[in-house]
Amino acid sequence: MSNDTDISREKLASDLRIVVSDAEELLRATAGQMGEKAVVARERIQESLRAAKDKLARAEEVMLDKTKAAARATDDYVHDHPWGAVGIAGAIGLVIGMLISRR
Repeated sequence: MSNDTDISREKLASDLRIVVSDAEELLRATAGQMGEKAVVARERIQESLRAAKDKLARAEEVMLDKTKAAARATDDYVHDHPWGAVGIAGAIGLVIGMLISRR
């Protein structure tokens, strides 16, 4: 799972670099004129932004699905092992209480 996340982050970073590069090209092309180069550069930037937004939306969906799966697994564990869950919650509460009382 970590490897997939690393690959996704690398791909996202690569896509964002492309967007920045296209934006810089647009700035250079429109600095002195508003000709065909500017129109082409704008189209490339718009397409890059659309692609980046789509990938971010897909990444958000994947993260949401994984979060829901983790919540389901936690819920299942608590239902299957209620006393274990109570013990874990109690231990966490004890640690937090000890940390707060030291201040």
